[in-house]
Amino acid sequence: MKKGIDKMLPSLNIDLGILLLRLQTGLLLLTHGYPKLMNFNERMDRFSDPFGLGPTISLALVVFAEFFCSILLVIGWKVRWAVIPIIITMLTIIFYAHWDDPFGRKELPIMYLMSCLAIFFMGPGRYSLDGRKA
Repeated sequence: MKKGIDKMLPSLNIDLGILLLRLQTGLLLLTHGYPKLMNFNERMDRFSDPFGLGPTISLALVVFAEFFCSILLVIGWKVRWAVIPIIITMLTIIFYAHWDDPFGRKELPIMYLMSCLAIFFMGPGRYSLDGRKA
């Protein structure tokens, strides 16, 4: 009996770990995206424009990544696609917005980046809309 449990637990633990990683990443990132969405009009003229698209489009792309893609991450739908805009956003924050800042200002985007990279490579896990059986 113990061998059966030992065989099953690693898979359950991995799927539970992926779920927890998805939830913490998505929910915490929502706390950055939601204020940007709610104050979009006030921020759109003075937002950073790293790619020359204009501050309004740059802000819209960040809101898409930090808010809408975070929701997809939390519910576990199209997870690998959802983390790509987040990864791009975090790379931009690290290497553009906070390049000259001390490491402490880069820690949070690095944590989000590494979490999203891990999710990208591991997939959504069993406890997700992507992972449910048809």
